[in-house]
Amino acid sequence: MGDRWQVEVDRAVCIGSGMCVSHAPEGFKLDSARQSHPVHPETDANEKVLAAAEGCPVEAIAIALLGTGEPVFPPEE
Repeated sequence: MGDRWQVEVDRAVCIGSGMCVSHAPEGFKLDSARQSHPVHPETDANEKVLAAAEGCPVEAIAIALLGTGEPVFPPEE
């Protein structure tokens, strides 16, 4: 069984660029205010979702391991 992730978008930081939807259309959607939301806040580890987080121009997307809360993105420094 693979890793499961908790995906969150900080809507106070999100600028609605839509890059996340471009990278992972099955993972993110924009609401009527152009704010991003994860389609499935708890999801299997997924390269497209990770690419969306990495490609967010304002780093509004955080991914953590479900259960432990260990950061996947952004990585701890």
